[in-house]
Parts: sequence; structure tokens; C-alpha cells
Amino acid sequence: MLKVLFMADVLEVDASEFISRAAARLKASDVKKPKYVEYVKSGAGRERAPADQDFWYVRCASVLRQVYLNGPLGVSTLRTRYGNRKRHLVHSHHHFRSGGSIIKDSFDALEKLGYVKKTGHGREITPSGRSFIDKISNEIAKGAGSGG
Repeated sequence: MLKVLFMADVLEVDASEFISRAAARLKASDVKKPKYVEYVKSGAGRERAPADQDFWYVRCASVLRQVYLNGPLGVSTLRTRYGNRKRHLVHSHHHFRSGGSIIKDSFDALEKLGYVKKTGHGREITPSGRSFIDKISNEIAKGAGSGG
């Protein structure tokens, strides 16, 4: 009987499960959370600061996934992607971009780990970052395959 090796891609696994596992791995690694993250809003369109204590690690994992899928990316592109529509009582809703410092600092943290590198067109994934993402995707795919 032949055993077929199955390599899962990040597109084949659930995004929220991938981000939560990658955030847990980043939290366990040497990623330092900036002190201001607990007190600031993530953008002008938000009412409050994020309630999740692990918001920083979740955002870093999400940024890493976005660079893997759509890279090379810059801070400006991700500010638009993580933005939201602000509610107004009288006039119509408008899109507000998210804050750039959280995204910039998450890029810096991912660069220190060696998962992302800066190029002339933005940040792009490195081979070690690709390996990190592929390992997590394969774990999720193998776990989902054996459970059903």
C-alpha cells in the first residue's frame, strides 16, 4: 500500500483556525508585544481598544497570512484591509483605515523572526516564513482529516 504525502496549503484550511494556532505559536516564540497595544484603538473607526489580551499576536498572525497570500504588501494596503465602516447617526457611513503603527510594529516583529523581509515593493514572505505557515496548515489539515 502506497502512502501519499499530503501537503496542505494555507488556502485549504480554515482561516480563523490557522490564525489562532499561528498566534499561539508567535506568543510562545520571542515576539515582544509593544506596551501601547493594550491602550490604543486599532483605528480611527473603532470605539474602543481591542478587548482580547492576545490581539497583538492575532494581528501578527493575520499580517503574516496576508503577506503569504497577497505579498508583497505594504502598511498602506493593510491599513485599508483592516479598516472598517464607522457608524454615524445623521449622515452616511464612511470607510476608515486602521492605524498604521500596529501594522508597522507587527512587520518589524515578523522581520526579527525572519518570516518577512522588506523589498522595494513592500514586505514579502521568506522561506522560513513559508515553512512556518506550511507546518501549521499541515497540522490543521491532518487533524481535520483524521477526525472525520
